[in-house]
Amino acid sequence: MPRRAPVAEIKIAAQTRTEFGKGAARRIRRADQVPAVLYGHGSDPVHVTLPGHDLMLALKNSNALLSIDLDSGSHLVIPKQVQRDPLKGFIEHADLLIVKKGEKVTVDIPLTLVGQAGPDTLVVTENSTVSIEAEATHIPNEIEVSIEGLAAGEQILAKDLVLPKGSTIAGDEDQLMINIVNAPSTAEVEAELAEAEAEVGIEHDAPESEAGDSSDAAGDEDGSAESE
Repeated sequence: MPRRAPVAEIKIAAQTRTEFGKGAARRIRRADQVPAVLYGHGSDPVHVTLPGHDLMLALKNSNALLSIDLDSGSHLVIPKQVQRDPLKGFIEHADLLIVKKGEKVTVDIPLTLVGQAGPDTLVVTENSTVSIEAEATHIPNEIEVSIEGLAAGEQILAKDLVLPKGSTIAGDEDQLMINIVNAPSTAEVEAELAEAEAEVGIEHDAPESEAGDSSDAAGDEDGSAESE
């Protein structure tokens, strides 16, 4: 099964931050910068500002590997917590975890389905991500899962996934990821829809054609009576 290359290291130039508080944070954001904190390995937190556009592009992958360059040196980090504006979506603050090459970290990786399941089947994604332990410098963008030709009744568990070399499942290996079931018939879908509509009290008006036929019939009767 094909597997994608690990997340590439992205370099971002940063500045040490000396101002704190809400007012300072607003000034930083107005300058298209993002306040952030680097921490980990027992060292004191490092407060920095990062270019907002560069950080936004880098964090399109939730497990991006960043090299933060400061005057004092560079730090290899992965995003731990990112706060975004609930309406506009821009990054307001970022907590970045310092990692070292060769070190293993626990991350959630999205699954990507490839192929087509067998005829008359429905593919149910029970879990769209899997928690794995991987080297900090070899975190995959995604894990591809082949469903080619799978029949109803077949399942894919966490332990069935093909992981990158050096990675292991961090959670329950028997966790159900993908479930292949029989596709419902048209009659079953319509019955379920009708039942759901009945539960919420949805009523359908009589078809216009029927109402029109009734009016036409009444008109014909009146016309006949007048002609008589």
